[in-house]
Amino acid sequence: MVTTENKLMTDKLSNTRNMGFIAHIDAGKTSVSECVLFYTGRTHKAGNIDDGNTVLDWMAQERERGVTIVSAATSCEWNGYDINIIDTPGHVDFTAEVERSLRVLDGAVVVLDSVAGVQPQSETVWRQANKYNVPRMVFVNKMDKIGADFDRATQTLIDRLSANPVPIQIPIGAEDKFEGIIDLVEQKAIYYKIGDDQGHIDKVTDIPEDLKTKAEEYRSNLIEKVAENDEDFLEIVFSGEEFDNQALKDAIRRVTISNSIIPVMCGTALKRKAIQPMLDAIGEYLPSPLDVPSVSGKEYRGELDQTRKADDNEPFAALAFKTVSDPYIGRLIYFRVYSGSIDAGAGVLNTITGKKERMGRIVKMHADDREEIKRVSAGDIAAAVGLKDTSTGHTICDETQPIILENITFPEPVVAVSVEPKMKSDKDKLQEALLKMADEDPTFKVSYNDETAETLISGMGEFHLEIMVDRMKRELNVECNTGKPQVAYRETITSSSGAEGKFIRQSGGRGQYGHCVLEVEPKESGSGFEFVDSIKGGAIPREYIPAVRKGIIEGLTSGNLLGYPVVDIKVNLIDGSFHDVDSSEVAFTIAGSMAVKDAIRKGNPVALEPIMKIEVTTPGDFLGEVIGDLNRRRGQVSETTSITDTQIIKGSVPLGESFGYANTLRSLTQGRASFSMEFERYDELPKSILKDKMEDQGK
Repeated sequence: MVTTENKLMTDKLSNTRNMGFIAHIDAGKTSVSECVLFYTGRTHKAGNIDDGNTVLDWMAQERERGVTIVSAATSCEWNGYDINIIDTPGHVDFTAEVERSLRVLDGAVVVLDSVAGVQPQSETVWRQANKYNVPRMVFVNKMDKIGADFDRATQTLIDRLSANPVPIQIPIGAEDKFEGIIDLVEQKAIYYKIGDDQGHIDKVTDIPEDLKTKAEEYRSNLIEKVAENDEDFLEIVFSGEEFDNQALKDAIRRVTISNSIIPVMCGTALKRKAIQPMLDAIGEYLPSPLDVPSVSGKEYRGELDQTRKADDNEPFAALAFKTVSDPYIGRLIYFRVYSGSIDAGAGVLNTITGKKERMGRIVKMHADDREEIKRVSAGDIAAAVGLKDTSTGHTICDETQPIILENITFPEPVVAVSVEPKMKSDKDKLQEALLKMADEDPTFKVSYNDETAETLISGMGEFHLEIMVDRMKRELNVECNTGKPQVAYRETITSSSGAEGKFIRQSGGRGQYGHCVLEVEPKESGSGFEFVDSIKGGAIPREYIPAVRKGIIEGLTSGNLLGYPVVDIKVNLIDGSFHDVDSSEVAFTIAGSMAVKDAIRKGNPVALEPIMKIEVTTPGDFLGEVIGDLNRRRGQVSETTSITDTQIIKGSVPLGESFGYANTLRSLTQGRASFSMEFERYDELPKSILKDKMEDQGK
């Protein structure tokens, strides 16, 4: 029997939208978010990037630089829908923020520039959304910009993303003649006041005669595409019976949630035009927590699959997706509740650490503001104070019915710089600050080089590290000096080999004995490390196998060419021996490390360098200079395309050759070119360069 309480819970969930705005840098994503907050009554004035008064870009660095650096969470209401929003960065160096946001979101709006269409970071966030099967819509922004072309921007979704975009709106005019939109579902024209930057609707009319033919063409395409991907709607269309707009809306919703089509809208956030129709579409077409598959996970300390559905009556299960060090209240853990509910102060189990914790205070976030609440339920996104041992990717759940939800994977850093405090007295303070930053950002790593006695920080790019150093100064009051950027090389093997490790020590009393035999072979690039236990007949007791694996992993942290981690390798433990008295975990750990290091030496090792995918947008006059410079950097140009008098160059370049590229490009093109760069793959480092680097290290 459906109780009143259950109906209220279902109604709440069905009207909840957990969504994010994702985009390439400078597509206008933050401006769109600010307009949304304004129209939903969350703010009394839409913030402006140029004025430095945005709500969601609240950090000083964000307002100064005009770019989003960290994802910001907020919530609002629109036409009966409760919308939880995460605004994500557009710069590739902060892609981890997008990754963890998409992991916990049910839907997304991708913002495109009306001139550029799909850009490099658009491709990256699209792949991330595909990874988590996130339904999405597209908002073509900046329709008032010179060169705006809705059809061309939509076509880039097909050409560059192999997507299935279907306009549900089309623009009325473009550039300075952008007047409004035609709603293809409602078959209405929405006009905005000319010269008005506040987004006031002038009138809503039937589609004018001069646009009817075009609108009918686009609406027919919409109906056809929806029918192709929805059997229920196909039957209605084929039967020839009349259908109302609601039937079309219901069908659009189903095919959007199934990721069969991508609804496309348009407008201009700067002039606040067509934001309200986009909000309507978020409620009408993006999924609720009830529309997405139940979350799955593993049995705690077991291998059985478990599921949790979005229901308050289910056991509590949530995923921590973001850690923030708040200067006033300490560590804040952002989390998404997938099932059940929990009150502030209640106990939970962290199934990653195995520790019981207390939720402490629970808050709803509005950028950097907090609103304390007493309870969170299925479908909610909130933050908790007091979870001392919980970090990004950890599962917190009901102590009596534990589950381990799928973790979040992040890319490895590719750039490092050395850091030291400006004042020797700040050494401990610096270490504390670095650990705090690493706790917040999974792509920011801290290490210590024993040979040079340097502290190294690693990240996704020069800009990423520059921001982190600046944050330490502003937020944690720690100033430091930094060295030159260093490339995070990797090492691997090119042929199979075998080796044994035997660690024997006799020192009067109980000795040490560990012995293992390994076979190693190279794996496909990017596939990572694989360990196989092929021990038969108890040659190595089961309790020592984890110790061997631990030793192997330790041995892979430093290759014998340049001392960088060894990657993409399969290690098969095939044999070994033990001593009834002298064997220990320590001995087998050392034996595992010895064996794998010897196997790597025999496996024809090579050094790998990170290769960056690059896209340069430049006026045609400078095409030759830009390509020439890329060639000098060992870059490879794969494609050049033109849009009016602008050339787009796509290719790749070794990371080690890209340092300082921004200044060089600015100089070559009189400051008129721009570029985007992101990690693509690892390739073998040329032997001549490897030789030079080994000589520099005295090898």
